[in-house]
Amino acid sequence: MSNPTPPVGTGLPDTQTLVTEPTQAPERGGKKAKDGKPASLWTDAWYDLRRRPMFIISVIIIFVLLVMSFWPSLFTSIDPFNARSCDLSTARQGPSPGHLFGRDNLGCDLYSRTIYGARNSIIIGVFTTIVTTLVGSLLGIVAGYRGGAVDAVSSRFTEIFFAIPAILGALLIAATFRGKANSILLVIVALGVLGWPMTYRIMRAAVITAKSQDFVVAARALGAGAGRIMFRHLLPNSLAPVIVVATINLGGFIAAEAALSFLGVGVLSPDISWGLMIADARNRFLEAPLPLVFPAAFLCVTVLAFIMMGDAVRDALDPKLR
Repeated sequence: MSNPTPPVGTGLPDTQTLVTEPTQAPERGGKKAKDGKPASLWTDAWYDLRRRPMFIISVIIIFVLLVMSFWPSLFTSIDPFNARSCDLSTARQGPSPGHLFGRDNLGCDLYSRTIYGARNSIIIGVFTTIVTTLVGSLLGIVAGYRGGAVDAVSSRFTEIFFAIPAILGALLIAATFRGKANSILLVIVALGVLGWPMTYRIMRAAVITAKSQDFVVAARALGAGAGRIMFRHLLPNSLAPVIVVATINLGGFIAAEAALSFLGVGVLSPDISWGLMIADARNRFLEAPLPLVFPAAFLCVTVLAFIMMGDAVRDALDPKLR
């Protein structure tokens, strides 16, 4: 016996009206999902970053600085490491044809030294950031996931490093081992030893928050081991704040290297560094300010570019700040 058809005007829907078109996932951050699938955090963040002028400007500046670091000969034909390029009789001369920024206290071309000085400063900043991020993230994810005694001991150990002023501690390490190792490697180690606790705290807090989520409980119920849970599930979901901190810290490490070189325990001559150039020019600043102004300006722009990029990444990865 067939079902009777509802009479017209009763207000009851027929069978066809119950079948609706599948709805698309809601938009996140202004980006429409494709094929009904919601956009991931990273896709949404990238879409947001491309619309931020501050991010675009900082990326352009950083790109130019990276090209300058790896291929300085594209920007200048003068080799600052060649002693014949320096003429003491022309020391502290102002800008002239062939010498865009003038000459420093030793009669060397200031423009070429400023260009070549970017390499050591950025290398130290990048490698110090890599070291601190790896060490802090590894310790943080283990402490956050394990908890208990492991977390308590590692947290107390980290607080010891937090109690040491970063510049003062790095100054002590660099001064103690000065001359016993390559100056660039020594600066990376000195800053890396004292720079990882912040990353540790950020990663630990993110892991503690994420490990109570349903996907971790499901992975544990399916028999996943601790290593798989930490590095296949927790790490990708806790990495966003670490990337933000690492980006901002990179600019800070470049400034810290300049401070150590300025104090005479960082990059040593004949290597070139912006901090070392500032230190060499400070005694004659009133007589010839340009040898100090130009490396200081390049240093400020570099640090500002990385901080601007870190702020933009933070805003894009944190929906609360949109």
